[in-house]
Amino acid sequence: MISVVRGKLALTAKIVLLALISAIFLMLAQSAIAQKEYVIGVFLFAVILLTLFTYLTKKSIPLKFFLPGILLLLAFVVSPILYTVTMSGFNYKTGNIVSKDEAVLQIQNRAFEPDSAGTSFDIKIGTYESKPAILVSDIENKSYFLSTFEQRVPLSNGAVTLNEYLVAQSAPGFSPLPTDQLAAADSTYSGKRFIFKDEYFLSLEGLDVAIVARQTLTYLEQQDVFKNIIDGTIYKDNGRGNYQAGSDSAAILEPGWRAPIWFENYSKLVTDARFRDPLIRVFIWTVVFASATVLTTFALGLLLALALNKPLHGRRIYRSILVLPYAMPSVMSILIWGGMFNSEFGAINALLGTDIAWFQNPNFARTAVIVVNLWLGFPYFYLVSSGALQAIPNELLEAAAIDGANPRQIFRKITMPLLLQILSPLLIASFAFNFNNFNLIYLLTGGGPRNSLDGEIAGATDILISYTYQIAFGSSTQDLGLASAISLIIFILVASISLYGIRKSKVLESFV
Repeated sequence: MISVVRGKLALTAKIVLLALISAIFLMLAQSAIAQKEYVIGVFLFAVILLTLFTYLTKKSIPLKFFLPGILLLLAFVVSPILYTVTMSGFNYKTGNIVSKDEAVLQIQNRAFEPDSAGTSFDIKIGTYESKPAILVSDIENKSYFLSTFEQRVPLSNGAVTLNEYLVAQSAPGFSPLPTDQLAAADSTYSGKRFIFKDEYFLSLEGLDVAIVARQTLTYLEQQDVFKNIIDGTIYKDNGRGNYQAGSDSAAILEPGWRAPIWFENYSKLVTDARFRDPLIRVFIWTVVFASATVLTTFALGLLLALALNKPLHGRRIYRSILVLPYAMPSVMSILIWGGMFNSEFGAINALLGTDIAWFQNPNFARTAVIVVNLWLGFPYFYLVSSGALQAIPNELLEAAAIDGANPRQIFRKITMPLLLQILSPLLIASFAFNFNNFNLIYLLTGGGPRNSLDGEIAGATDILISYTYQIAFGSSTQDLGLASAISLIIFILVASISLYGIRKSKVLESFV
């Protein structure tokens, strides 16, 4: 058996496995570099080298066990954090998503205007001399011609085949595009300029109509500016990811590109009332929500644990019932509670005999959020409190009772301090989890109620993470740079609160 594990067969199997893994990562690295994702490509090449060095040599035996975890940590924890930090310093939002080269190309493709008469022609798309071309029919003047990206070829009326609408269908040297290829032709023909005359060109409007247009902007690569051909206006790089005319911040060309603005996203959270005031409200509610959730779930879980820690008929059945909310998927529970709180046909209003609009009033919505989270969270604290109570030596409680302490004093002076010492890390972890409890807010209230018609982004029940989601994805202007800045602030806040709680609880002193 040892010879199989350590012999030539094992060595051969290891080499084959490493070769297979290296080939897969090499293919992924080449694909990343081909798509100009150089950081990912370099990382994958480094993974290949580290893997081969670690498992084909005996330089570092411990690294053989740690390497997979280290690589996963770098790929899925460190890299996203570094990317978020980087993007928080960029103007990265709707209209400023692509790179500068792509923005220049898109501006050029969009910078045209129809001729004053609004001229349009019927066309047939295909190829001429193996190049993309369109067969143009000027029905009004009864003239026909072929147009490519480089030339215009006049055609006599007798050289073309017409349909009943006098639209040319074929011509010498022209091959119409088959019907089954039309759907895939959009990327080849759409947005391209086909020769017409003078400064005018033909631009496709669908697959059977072309309009006469002319370029309005030209890109001067040497000066890195756009010039309006018609009125001479110059658009310069404003350093914020847009070409801008003069000092008018509204006179910009779209799209823009991702551009570094350093700490502007952070300063915006302090100086701009549109973001500062909602952020303060959301932060206060987030702290209240996380604190209230931890206190209520811990209190109810501990109360039930104390009650069921004593001899009681049917205790196992009660324990099984109390764990059920924790065993059910939280998504399902949240959606069920959302239906129960429905103002028209929900079970809550039916039981109470009320018609409360739970999710339309801020105070009722916040109450509903805390109640639902209490239902979801108390089984967890019931379980950990039960285990912690059983870990407390009975001798301590018996000695206190002999010394004359009553049950309330025993709980306050002995049981509770020992419980807090044991459960402090879990309480801190629960606070950090609820500080970022996106699922509950998103599925139950969607962060509302909010007045979207007035452009309000932050709702009454939004916590920092759901507010960040609204900024990044929930509105017409998706500001990913600002959302990254808020995400970094959330990370710092949660880390600071957690470290402070751990230090105050002195829970780590036993490990020193």
